[in-house]
Amino acid sequence: MTRAGERRKQNLRCALVAALAIALAGCGATRPSKFYSLELPANSAAAGTTLDVNLLVGRITAPHLLRDTRIVYRAAGTEMGTYEFHRWVEPPTDMIEALLLRALRASGKYRSVQPLRSSARGDFILRGRLHEFEEVSGSSLAARVVLEVDLFEASSGTTVWSHLYRRDEPVEGKDVPAVVEAFNRNVQRSIGEITAALDQHFTQNPPKR
Repeated sequence: MTRAGERRKQNLRCALVAALAIALAGCGATRPSKFYSLELPANSAAAGTTLDVNLLVGRITAPHLLRDTRIVYRAAGTEMGTYEFHRWVEPPTDMIEALLLRALRASGKYRSVQPLRSSARGDFILRGRLHEFEEVSGSSLAARVVLEVDLFEASSGTTVWSHLYRRDEPVEGKDVPAVVEAFNRNVQRSIGEITAALDQHFTQNPPKR
């Protein structure tokens, strides 16, 4: 091979190496994930202890898809999917359980409110199931929350109260942060409704000592 041919071969090899390096650099660049959380209103205030009840907050169960951190959407009919780069900081079940615990403590309505997984003993166990927690599309976007809770009495071994919350909260926008804000409003509404209904139950059915 002539000296000119060797130079062309070397230049071609260098060009291929450079192209490969650029391609690998492009493959290594990943889209950053964004994380979101659910919050309670900042103006929650204790109302003073009025009920002689030691309450335990149990686990919130859910279908497998809702035990992940990816935000779920329902595209059409029964078709569902997840946003790969938009995620909750924790699974929705864990966040809702924590919010319920905080709200019940802040209400000041109970002698004590502890998580079931603690060593505390309770008179009643509040537990639940998150049936749906997804963005739904139609004529407009909405954040759907379907949450069912029940109250288990330790002394009798029976479920003495249950409540089903279901609401599609309109999304005020078209991006994922707007969907998250709708979820926040919906969850706050659900927590408020559940705690008020539970308070009413105990007021009408005071525990016997």
